[in-house]
Amino acid sequence: MYDTILFPTDGSNAAESVLEYALQIASEHEATMHILNVADTGRNSVTTIRGEVIDVLETEGERIVAEATQYAKDEGVPVVSAVLQGDPHKTIVDYSQQSDSDCIVMPTHGQRGIQRILLGSVTERVINTAEVPVIAVNPDRDRPLVYPPQHVLVPTDGSRGADLALAEGIAVARATDATLHLLHVVETGGLGPDARSVLKEGELTERANEIMAGATEKIDDTSLDTVTSVIEHGDPSKVICDYIDENEVDLAVMGTHGQTDFSRYVMGGVSAKLVRKSPVPVTWVREPESASDE
Repeated sequence: MYDTILFPTDGSNAAESVLEYALQIASEHEATMHILNVADTGRNSVTTIRGEVIDVLETEGERIVAEATQYAKDEGVPVVSAVLQGDPHKTIVDYSQQSDSDCIVMPTHGQRGIQRILLGSVTERVINTAEVPVIAVNPDRDRPLVYPPQHVLVPTDGSRGADLALAEGIAVARATDATLHLLHVVETGGLGPDARSVLKEGELTERANEIMAGATEKIDDTSLDTVTSVIEHGDPSKVICDYIDENEVDLAVMGTHGQTDFSRYVMGGVSAKLVRKSPVPVTWVREPESASDE
């Protein structure tokens, strides 16, 4: 599934908690871990100590990477380490390409202050520009992280991004013998009660059935044995989070579109909410720019 995994870290407690999950993934797939710290050149990190010019961020980055590298080696995971200067999200994405990484694992946010690189804005920019899947993990979760997963959820809206997410979800489920869950949420919150009563039995339900039929048809061509498909109504982000909790989902997979905006899941804004609120890790799969231009 994955041969090379990139783990960007800022040394924060958030990043350290996600490192263990990244190592679980690497161990399961016998992958090499690349541990990266980015010294943000947009910050004034250069100072003079005893007549020598020292980049405080880069020096601190060396310490952060050394500690994470030793931890990975103690867990028996092959590791490559690097400390680079540059714009954090661009440097992370460029490094993922140079190292032929198969996925990027990172927290949804890090710490503020001198070591800051993994704020939500950085993670979101990586999700929206990386050519490989990005597994974003909320460090403020209530549930323990588990990999390999037993239950994988793919929310689908019938878009091209959702098709990519489905392909990734199928691959993960096959590689880990997990049950694959398909979920389509019919967004009805913006409609009045009279309209909802009609459309639930009409156009919205018909469209939902078409979307689910198309997704299950793709799964029928695979060797997956355990698949669950569900159509729900309501607020998509809430329904997805509730479904995760009620069905013991360990990992969700979603697709994104474009370079700067999150994918429209049904009626928009859902992806941005899930990257911060999901109780489990979410693998984000982006449609390459070259494909979206076709």
